[in-house]
Parts: sequence; structure tokens; C-alpha cells
Amino acid sequence: MLFVLIIILIGLIVYLFIRQPSFGRLPEGKRLERIKKSPQYRDGSFKNISETPMMIGGVSMWKIIKEMYFKKHPDVTPSHQLPFIKKSFNPIGAGQPEITWFGHSSYLLQVNGLNILVDPVFSERASPVSYVGAKAFGGSNVFGVDDLPSIDIVVISHDHYDHLDYHVIKQLKKRVPLFVTSMGVGAHLEFWGVDPKKIKELDWWENFVSAQGFEFIAAPARHFSGRGFNRNQSLWSSYVLLTGNYRIYIGGDSGYDTHFKTIGEKYGPFDVAILEDGQYNEMWPNIHMFPEETVQAAVDLKAKVLLPVHWGKYALSIHPWNEPIERAVKKAAELHVTTITPMIGETINVQPPSATKYWWR
Repeated sequence: MLFVLIIILIGLIVYLFIRQPSFGRLPEGKRLERIKKSPQYRDGSFKNISETPMMIGGVSMWKIIKEMYFKKHPDVTPSHQLPFIKKSFNPIGAGQPEITWFGHSSYLLQVNGLNILVDPVFSERASPVSYVGAKAFGGSNVFGVDDLPSIDIVVISHDHYDHLDYHVIKQLKKRVPLFVTSMGVGAHLEFWGVDPKKIKELDWWENFVSAQGFEFIAAPARHFSGRGFNRNQSLWSSYVLLTGNYRIYIGGDSGYDTHFKTIGEKYGPFDVAILEDGQYNEMWPNIHMFPEETVQAAVDLKAKVLLPVHWGKYALSIHPWNEPIERAVKKAAELHVTTITPMIGETINVQPPSATKYWWR
């Protein structure tokens, strides 16, 4: 009887834990009906173009946990506070596109007078709760919603905690007129109070033209989704942004695959490709790129400039915190790929690109 009571208590605790609003909500109703018609949705979940096992053969969840907690590199987090630039944002005109990086995969695109915020995560932890999970490095979490200029469009690539921040959405829901995201992610946004009329969900290769004439095209990525126990009930995407004068690739998260070459042939060359570079591991090589693959993806996309992101804020793997950017700039030099490496909070021009700064050394 005691054993049964303990099991019931554990079950109740888990149930109450996952009922927190930060976990979001699964698609249902008309949203789910639309999802079921997607070519990417088969056998009850979204699929990648290529078969994509989460882990290589012989790797278990227990092994990953042991590696993450007992075999991680001693420099997985920096021993010092990272340098940053914090300033007020000025309105931007119709000049060259500017990008301000906030660490990891959060950044502000300022193009033709518009402010586009991508995957904004400003919470201390990439987690559904504030007391456990990957913690932001010192100096990497100095920005918040109140530091931003007026935002015209928010772009969300997928629903993982390091890309979709419940607390940020709660603050932005009434301030931002448009949220562009992947099919199914709108269920989270609507549950958190975003007016459904403001949400535009896209399947791969679908497009949407904003009131300002900016065209967003959702493109494939090789990844997965899920904030709770149910995986792949919403889609993960990259985006092609066409502004008239400029072509920008918003990469989101992705393992390396043939889709980069397909996108490059269809929409390239790009003025800048913003690609993930970090949180990789040989135990999960299909869902995150190694730095050398990041550079090759930029080549496949026919990108004039590469901006590596998805590093510099959270330790979600076991490699040294600055290894991703070191390996990426080395490979970029070999392949003659122009790379921009802003400090956190630094605003940089895309054309002409700012010189590479090795601020992390």
C-alpha cells in the first residue's frame, strides 16, 4: 500500500508540474486538422526530409545524462563574465541591414525601417521553470524586452525552450502586431494570450507577405520539436526573408542535410545566412551541425556572409563554450567564407560586413 501511495504521489507531482503554462499547449481543433494535411505530417507526427534518429545507435538517454553531468569539458561555461555592449536602439532607415545579437539564437534584424525579432529568449534559464535547467553565462543575459525598440514582427523557428520563451511572449503579446512561426507553434502562442489574428503559421515552402511587403518563406530544417513528453507535434523551420533589396536566411536549428543546397539553389544567393553553431555532439549528430558543417551549409546556401549563432549563452552540450566559434572561423578561412562575429549586444552591418573580432579569446 505504501508503494502504491508513493507511485500515486509521484504521478500527481509530475501531472501538476507539466500543467504549468510554460509548457504550452498541443495543437487541436482546426489547427490540428490543417496540420494533418501537411506533407510533413505522417503517422501522427512531423517528420524530417531524411530519416533523423535523435541519437546514434548504442546511445541511451542514461548515457547522455552521465556524459552531461560527469564528463563535460571543464570549460563548458566561461570562467569570466562575457563582454557585451548595451545601448539604446535608434530607428533605422532604408540603408544596409543591421543585426544585433543577444546571445544563443536571439537577435534583432533591422531592415528597411522594420524591426524583426528572432527567437527571443531572455530568461535566465532555457527551461520551463526558473530553478532548474541550463543557466545563462555571466554577461550573456543583460537584455530584456524593455531594452528593445518597438518590434514589428517576431519570428519563431520552433518551440524548444532555447528558442521560444514563455515569459518573453507574455510581455510581447500586446506590443507586437505579427508573429510568424512554424505550423503548430501557434497553439502555444494563442494559449499564452497572443491574438490568433496576429499569428501566421507556415508549413515548409509556404510564404507570407507582410503589410510592409516583406516576404517570409518557411523552409526545411533537420531537427525536432516539443516542450513536454509529446514530440514533433509542431513543425521546426528555417526561413527565407526577402525584403526587396536583400535576401536573408534565418536558420533556426538544424542538422546538416541536402535541404541547404536545395534552398540555396531556389532562393540564393543570400546577403547573410544566420546559422546554428553550437550544442553539437557525436551522440546526436543528426539534429545539430558541427561547426565545419555550419560553414559548408553557408556555402550550400550561396551566402555572401555567415553569422554563426546558437552559442555564447547556454551550455546545452559538453563542448567548451567557445569551441563552436573557434572551429567555425577556422573552417570559414579555409573555404573563404566571410564570417561576422559580433559581441553580445553589438549591432553590425551586413553589407559591407564588419571584420571578424575574436572577442571570445
